[in-house]
Amino acid sequence: MAVKRGVVVWFVLACVSVTFGEDPYRFFDWNVTYGDIYPLGVRQQGILINGQFPGPDIHSVTNDNLIINVFNSLDQPFLLSWNGVQQRRNSYEDGVFGTTCPIPPGKNFTYILQVKDQIGSFYYFPSLAFHKAAGGFGGIRILSRPRIPVPFPDPAGDYTVLIGDWYKANHTDLQRQVDSGTKLAFPDGILINGRGPNGGATFNVEQGKTYRLRISNVGLQNSLNIRIQNHKMTLVEVEGTHTLQTTYSSLDVHVGQSYSVLVTADQPPRDYYIVVSTRFTTTVLTTTGILRYSNSAGPVQGPPPGGPTTQIDWSLNQARSIRTNLTASGPRPNPQGSYHYGLINLTRTIVVSSSAGVVNGKQRYGINSVSYVAPDTPLKLADFFKIPGVFRVGSISDRPSGSALYLDTSVLQTDYRAFVEIVFQNDEDIIQSYHLDGYSFFVVGMDGGTWTAGSRNEYNLRDAVSRCTTHVYPKSWTAIYVALDNVGMWNLRSEFWARQYLGQQFYMRVYTTSTSLRDEYPIPKNALLCGKATGRHTRPL
Repeated sequence: MAVKRGVVVWFVLACVSVTFGEDPYRFFDWNVTYGDIYPLGVRQQGILINGQFPGPDIHSVTNDNLIINVFNSLDQPFLLSWNGVQQRRNSYEDGVFGTTCPIPPGKNFTYILQVKDQIGSFYYFPSLAFHKAAGGFGGIRILSRPRIPVPFPDPAGDYTVLIGDWYKANHTDLQRQVDSGTKLAFPDGILINGRGPNGGATFNVEQGKTYRLRISNVGLQNSLNIRIQNHKMTLVEVEGTHTLQTTYSSLDVHVGQSYSVLVTADQPPRDYYIVVSTRFTTTVLTTTGILRYSNSAGPVQGPPPGGPTTQIDWSLNQARSIRTNLTASGPRPNPQGSYHYGLINLTRTIVVSSSAGVVNGKQRYGINSVSYVAPDTPLKLADFFKIPGVFRVGSISDRPSGSALYLDTSVLQTDYRAFVEIVFQNDEDIIQSYHLDGYSFFVVGMDGGTWTAGSRNEYNLRDAVSRCTTHVYPKSWTAIYVALDNVGMWNLRSEFWARQYLGQQFYMRVYTTSTSLRDEYPIPKNALLCGKATGRHTRPL
């Protein structure tokens, strides 16, 4: 890998400085391999990055350029995506199959990312097949620049806490299972930083000091609740937004979501349980880690603290209590509240409704009656090279049609600089979670029942939290506002992995006729070309 570092440095100097300017560069060389892991006490084939499960954290500062050279030592094509990194003007680097060709086995690809105008807590994950069920994920933290004020003192420590449901089955077996039309079974356990209840993820603290925990739910399908025995958690940031500093005894973290909390070691010195358990499930899975005081007088005492189980109203009230700190700075020095989203006129309303059904004898899922089928060519490349027959703009309606589920490559056309309302209508009996690549959006409302125009009377048009992943309760709706200021091809997907794999996703083509670099960067010189784009030329080196 050392040889490739020199190649990457040359490539960056030759190709990237024109687009990204003089902001600092951070270089990463990653080798993706299989390796034995034992998170639930049995041997499994895990996906490791530089021998680590979970993968290494990415530490960065606002506007940093991240040059990540990924060598694929697996026997399958591989891609990494960057949950919450907005890829401003550069959807080619998003790392999902609609934008980026997979890295072939035995080959490498260098991602060139910039965390432009962003702060906060996010994560990366493998986006193809069921690789996510084997690992390959890790935390991303974007710190504020030194002169930008942060609305709380520097913590004594800063921990990544990756939580998620887990299966003992190999990722290829899970993929075969859903390919055969069988729904995923209930998971076998819950992990904290890759460790099950017997592995004991441990976080060391000193009495009297305050620590930041960056919590992300990197699992496949289950909402989780996290709590710390005898300790409170003060929420300070959600997916890049500084929040009102509300204190919670436990916190619901839905699939794909990220939260930062402050925890003060203000109890008698000993070990305390960190508990993570499933929400909205008949059987409650629980795992524990340890908060360990440096001067601990002994092991944990008593049973792990219980938490909420199936209560929806409790979770809804907590979600509504999460609000933006209007006076705090974000990635720039101006207050977060200086952007008055509630005063902007809407230009379009898009209603997104999920459904499940059987198509051609197999279980499928979809949005607005369309179950997404990936073509052999990434949509963004087909768009750039003007390759016919890959996708049709308008192949999905912006409202539910009520028709039976059918297969198509669904792409929704939207206009650059439009200000749109997206309503997630969930008529099913399960909680759902959605993520939009390339953007942060304002979660303006959520409630039970069916959304109507009158539901806007309930909207929070002042201090709604801005984030990139939101959830929808059963038989309920969630509404978001989003300014479409990022040209590209962007994936909107269910964070329930089997559902997105079987069609509950589409791509939003944010389009402009402009060819200016101010609106969108050109295709990267090192872009991998596959499918009908194979052999096409990018810009000359």
